[in-house]
Amino acid sequence: MSFAVKVTGHVKSVVDAELPGLTGSLIASGITAGDASLWGAAAEDEASRRLGWVRAVSVSRPLVPEITALRDELVAQGVTRVVLAGMGGSSLAPEVIAQSSGVPLVILDSTAPGQVLAAIDGDAESGGLEQTVLVVSSKSGSTIETDSAKRAFEAAFRDVGIDPAGRIVVVTDPGSPLERSARADGYRVFLADPEVGGRYSALTAFGLVPAGLAGVDIDDLLDEADATLLEVAIDSPENPALVLAAAIAGGGAHRRDKLGLVTDGSHIIGLPDWIEQLVAESTGKDGTGILPVVLLPVSPELEAKPDDLQVVRFVDDADAFHLFERHTGEVLVSGSLGAQFVVWEYATAIAGRLLGIDPFDQPDVESAKEATRGLLESQPAPTAAAFVADGVEVGVSDPALAESGTVAGVLAALWARVPADGYVSVQAYVNRLDLAQLSGLRELVAADTGRPTTFGWGPRFLHSTGQYHKGGPANGVFLQIIERTDVDLEIPGRPFTFGQLIQAQAAGDASVLAEAHGRPVVTLTLTDPQVEVLSLFEAAQ
Repeated sequence: MSFAVKVTGHVKSVVDAELPGLTGSLIASGITAGDASLWGAAAEDEASRRLGWVRAVSVSRPLVPEITALRDELVAQGVTRVVLAGMGGSSLAPEVIAQSSGVPLVILDSTAPGQVLAAIDGDAESGGLEQTVLVVSSKSGSTIETDSAKRAFEAAFRDVGIDPAGRIVVVTDPGSPLERSARADGYRVFLADPEVGGRYSALTAFGLVPAGLAGVDIDDLLDEADATLLEVAIDSPENPALVLAAAIAGGGAHRRDKLGLVTDGSHIIGLPDWIEQLVAESTGKDGTGILPVVLLPVSPELEAKPDDLQVVRFVDDADAFHLFERHTGEVLVSGSLGAQFVVWEYATAIAGRLLGIDPFDQPDVESAKEATRGLLESQPAPTAAAFVADGVEVGVSDPALAESGTVAGVLAALWARVPADGYVSVQAYVNRLDLAQLSGLRELVAADTGRPTTFGWGPRFLHSTGQYHKGGPANGVFLQIIERTDVDLEIPGRPFTFGQLIQAQAAGDASVLAEAHGRPVVTLTLTDPQVEVLSLFEAAQ
């Protein structure tokens, strides 16, 4: 399947204005050649170490038979359930690859104790620990969520008499602390290209190993990507990456800086979640950026059509004429998954050039990690709630937000602080297996506020849109939802539990948003989540 991108209306005029400059700058061929100077002197050092993704298809080919052989070996042993412990690019790309292929792959990118336990225990349909292999994916191995999951699985395997050395596969960078410890422990190790950043790693070992072990035809995926490489390397107005970059980042001072991503008939499942991380973390810095907003075909934003929202619609055939009649002014995209990965990576890097930023760093991600570490080390007494209403504990960054004394009133006060060009971020630090319905809150908030609204599961989103929240434009307001639960799990070798970790991650990010960046934050703690989630939906309407 070829890749197609079609633009009409306002966005076509933006693209037409930007393309001459983009083709004249030779940026497409420059990226392909590995020219690190394309994003300016300040970004050159980082870029010189982050352009390995342009050669990912050829570098990754030799991995395919190794991955296939290991899968065959595991299946022969009755090990058919694959769990992936990874964050950000290490989990989002394998997730969309597996989902789009109809292949089961358990993603563990949470520190919610109940979710970790579910990943360990398995179920009757997919199998339990006896049928499970864990893939640990981390460039360094220092990612706290991934390290904690690895420790929990190691203990669980040993508890049932299984040697972890035969059930844990590690994907990491060469020379990393994780590689050294994994080899010492006898784990199977796959090394990725160290010159590829996590969010650009879809077609490297980080995307291919877990997907391939789960049963995806990864050779076919690489073929799809390979078929698109020539198109994106040419400095031509027909280059789909140039067109897409101009559409999402062009327009200068009148640029639409919110990017609505809606799947409408495409065979690819979950692609907007991967794009959200790629675009938000690559562009959300220096007070600018592109905010991806994952939408449904019936989301309020598609009816309200805010002036600062550019919609990208993923369809099965962007060339179909009737789509132009129905979706004027939108960007219509279709193509194979491998092609999508290649085009969006190129387009995001080119968008960085248009925005005048370094698309390969993430300067504000570490601040929330540092705040979390500080809270875990000091173990301070919990901050008292501003008030409690119907079992929901309400915390606020500004006492004025709590003056109403009701949950509905607090939400109304928070919405009132959304500027005309702002957005709302809803963040749920909960077990999403038990509270999956919380994602529907996004639709209600978007309808109530009339502004683009994002939804993220914590701590997963910290490795995705978290960079934009702190480094992008200062026009967001933030709603945290936390659960109180009796379920908890020790983290072997650590002085804190999974329950304490996820609480610290929520509190740490809230403190950085409010205290370091002056963003309004409301935190709602559900003490009886299954009951109070209903009252939360009522309050948000």
